[in-house]
Amino acid sequence: MNQTNITSPINENHKRNSWLWGFTPQTELWNGRLAMIGFISAVLIEMFSGQGFLHFWSIL
Repeated sequence: MNQTNITSPINENHKRNSWLWGFTPQTELWNGRLAMIGFISAVLIEMFSGQGFLHFWSIL
């Protein structure tokens, strides 16, 4: 019977939170985290200033 070794895409030499370049699971985690920070920042600006994000920065 053939055995297939399935390995995880994350190498044992690299931790899940390490900063790696390219399309890796680590970069997707960082991309998601930074997107969440940006979204929450925009929501907080709108809540506390009473203006939309683009009006707050005088773009519109």
